Amino acid sequence: MQGLRLSVVVVSAGRPRALARCLTGLSQMHGVDFEVIVVADTDGLDVAGTLPFSDRLALVAQDAPNISVARNAGIAASAGEIVAFIDDDAVPEPTWAAALLACFGHAGVDAVTGPVLGRNGISLQWGRMAVDAQGRDRWLEDGESTRPGEVLKLHGTNMAFRRSVLIRTGGFDPAFSFYMDETDLTRRLAAAGGDLRYARDAVVHHGFRASARRTDDRLPLSLFDIGASTAVFLRKHAPADVDAALQTLEEDQRGRLLRLARKRKLGPAQMRALMESLVRGMAEGRDRVSDTPAIAGPTRAFQPLRDDPPPPMTYLHGWAHRGASLRSQAAAHVREGRPTSLILLEPTPRKHRIAFTDGGWWEQTGGLYGPSVRTGARIQMWRYPDRVAAEIARSAALRGQPAS
Repeated sequence: MQGLRLSVVVVSAGRPRALARCLTGLSQMHGVDFEVIVVADTDGLDVAGTLPFSDRLALVAQDAPNISVARNAGIAASAGEIVAFIDDDAVPEPTWAAALLACFGHAGVDAVTGPVLGRNGISLQWGRMAVDAQGRDRWLEDGESTRPGEVLKLHGTNMAFRRSVLIRTGGFDPAFSFYMDETDLTRRLAAAGGDLRYARDAVVHHGFRASARRTDDRLPLSLFDIGASTAVFLRKHAPADVDAALQTLEEDQRGRLLRLARKRKLGPAQMRALMESLVRGMAEGRDRVSDTPAIAGPTRAFQPLRDDPPPPMTYLHGWAHRGASLRSQAAAHVREGRPTSLILLEPTPRKHRIAFTDGGWWEQTGGLYGPSVRTGARIQMWRYPDRVAAEIARSAALRGQPAS
């Protein structure tokens, strides 16, 4: 990787608990030199200041709830040659940083993205995808290339850039206060001839925590930003298609809300309010000022989060009825600075789930006979020791060699 240093930027607003979890996960990464810049509201900065490694964090106050402005502030504060972004409700696998930097070891690579796993920690939420000039994305099959007019899509919670490229092309457009900010930058980088890559081993787990725009179970609270950002994006990248594309957006969102209503998750008044917020957003987005800001040079020295790499991953395992005792062991390991993965099995075919806990360890739960890969058989016959060995072997590549 030719000595490249990585700056990881985390933007956070209204989710201090999720931020603490994200930062704890980042502290367990190994294999590269990296620093962490936190751009957050007061609550986020306060919780960041309570973490054991708080003196190694670069803390930047978020003045307004605008993700593009916050990300630009993170870039300005970063001192690494590579700048990566992860959401506050996400946690990377410990090898995430090394996988990103391995891609930048190839001359000419300008930006990298990778897989994003969903709430169950197993299913692929976002993978290798293409996006067109209207912001419409689609999945790419293995080996499939993008079509004319498409570019590789960068995922906002798992993306990295050469800092020199961001300085040359400009940062995030503040007109995108939320939604499509990364897609706009993707299209601009590609138009400037940028080389965008997908790193299969750069894996992030995304929790989709509650925010001002959605509930914890992903019910929308407002569609204003979706409408506004889509209108800005179309003005910039598909000006001839603005009217037709916004009409399609309105129809798609109405259909989405109707599906939620049929599931009794929304009532008529909520649907009406949400659609009104979408229309207001589209109207504002048609006139919102758009700009590509210049990015200043580094204002501080590179400050690695750790001087020494964390110890190898420790694996604990047992039956689910021993969960309380095993979790206490995992918590003790975390306090000692030992990254830990806990596997809890039950004698059932229940599907597996994987998550990074608030306590700071990885936890996998599920049935001895259940699938831990969603393409696997619904019921699988295993002996306990063989199943544990298989699950450790499957995760070890992403989490480092397990300790003996």
